[in-house]
Amino acid sequence: MSSSSSSSSQDTEAGGDGGGGRGGGEGPSSSRRRFGNRVWPEPFIEALASQVAIDASRSIDRLAAARALFNVFQVCSTWLAVSRSDLLWQNLTSSIWNRHHLLHDTWCDEYIYRHRTAHNFRVGQYIYSTLHFIPSEDDDNDGLSCRRLALSDNFLAAGFSNGSVRLFHLPTRLHLSTFQSHQRDRIGRFSPAISGIILSDTQLVFASLDGDIHVAATDVGPPARRTHLGNQVNDGVLVDFTGCARWWVGLYAGVPGRAFHVWDGATEELLFVGGTLTDQEAVMGWHLLTELTVLIGRIRITGQESAVACTSPRVIVFDLANQGIVFGEEEFQTGLIVGSVDANNDAFIVVDSRGVASVRRAGTLEEVCRFTVRGASQRSVLGCMNGGYALMCAGGVINVWEVEQQGQHLYRFNERIGEANALIADDRYVAACSSDATIHLWDFGAQ
Repeated sequence: MSSSSSSSSQDTEAGGDGGGGRGGGEGPSSSRRRFGNRVWPEPFIEALASQVAIDASRSIDRLAAARALFNVFQVCSTWLAVSRSDLLWQNLTSSIWNRHHLLHDTWCDEYIYRHRTAHNFRVGQYIYSTLHFIPSEDDDNDGLSCRRLALSDNFLAAGFSNGSVRLFHLPTRLHLSTFQSHQRDRIGRFSPAISGIILSDTQLVFASLDGDIHVAATDVGPPARRTHLGNQVNDGVLVDFTGCARWWVGLYAGVPGRAFHVWDGATEELLFVGGTLTDQEAVMGWHLLTELTVLIGRIRITGQESAVACTSPRVIVFDLANQGIVFGEEEFQTGLIVGSVDANNDAFIVVDSRGVASVRRAGTLEEVCRFTVRGASQRSVLGCMNGGYALMCAGGVINVWEVEQQGQHLYRFNERIGEANALIADDRYVAACSSDATIHLWDFGAQ
């Protein structure tokens, strides 16, 4: 990728007239060169290069965009000069890698880093480590179970069955702080168990089964502020919780007609309550307070301001801006493995009880690709996905598939982690927590 913008030795080898034209036996004159520049103005070439790269990323995969750009830049010196436009690289980084802020010096550097990291994901090149945390007096004597994981650029948050959330600094792999949910009278031993985490580099939001939601600043540390007091009698049990800077979304089970709660992430105002997705799982929802059993439902946010929610029989996609609008839903006669469901950008993945994984478009439920997950008959598969790859953990082994073309199986991780309670991935990291509370981390970042 770096060769596409680093060398100008080929400036005159691809035509050199600024517009792609060639003279009949004579070298291009200065007047012809100026005329070509008027025919092919730099903004036009920049727009063309951007469109060529985006088309390649959508029709083949994101890694193909680099080769398409390289071919464009080889046309002539004028076209190569476009490779020095930071605006071009900013647009491409946003469109292809879904990155909207810089972690490197320039947008060109950012693009190259994202490309190399995605290539590492493709070939299975990573650095493996485990994260260690400092025990606290609130930890259970009979074992601590990690229930949820969340990633940001610089942090990993792990939420546990006793209501604590550990925050780790990814560059150093160090445990920074432990946040604890506020104590109050609760129904059931596991009422404070963490049911979802929203994490950015500046803010940590976490929710528990009893419906409490807490907010904390990552750079300040404990204590966390309780922003919403759960009401189990009216709402039921908060079985899953997710969100982003704009939206917080909760999936409840226990009270009919109140499956979904949607908050404004900026104002923390509750905007919507409704939905019948979990009506059939009401009893199972209440049982979670005394026994952390099988996952009842999952909810995930896409990049199109929609949410994907599921229980074992059904998956539904609905609009977050207009909460009453359902984009699509589907019943699965064989049943879904709830722990396999995840979403990223405009796609989501589900695995049925026969082990058939299906990647869908969130807006239409159109299938992109499918593949088979071995060991899915055990109904204990945990899944996640990032921009180009799906990961499934079954029997303590994590396997990786590409999901932009044919659903090709790529490789399996070398490390066996045993029974997993949580699994998450972004475009650089994969994190998992096994039943012994060991937190595993795989770093695919370009070195």
